[in-house]
Amino acid sequence: MSDQPPADMNGLEWAARRGMGTLAEKMGFQWVEFTLERCVATMPVEGNTQPVGLLHGGAYVVLGESLGSMAANLHAGPGRLAVGVDINATHTRSATSGLVTGVCTPIHLGRSMTVHEIVCSDDQGRRCSTIRITNLIKDAPAG
Repeated sequence: MSDQPPADMNGLEWAARRGMGTLAEKMGFQWVEFTLERCVATMPVEGNTQPVGLLHGGAYVVLGESLGSMAANLHAGPGRLAVGVDINATHTRSATSGLVTGVCTPIHLGRSMTVHEIVCSDDQGRRCSTIRITNLIKDAPAG
């Protein structure tokens, strides 16, 4: 599949066809919105918890990395590939049920690097985690 959506295909359709990968599928991610300016996906708390019933901190990071990397790859364009080089997360609240929503917005969209912020909130709209990811943009491998 092309790195960019065809002119007659919106970003959400492109992202859904491309997929988020098997880990994201196992975790139950669902696309809600996908553009260069804003990407949104949800993830259920159920099935992604740590032993005491809280959403696992790593689950927030997987959601953030999936959103940020997909957004960076859309920005990278045809023949280019975005790969993560740095990620960090600050968890400020614990989700225990329902869905968590990740909203990804660009901080920097450059020729060779992107930086995105992903805010993860619970069903009540309370921020649970803030993730920042930096992606390096390089030529895609031939083949």
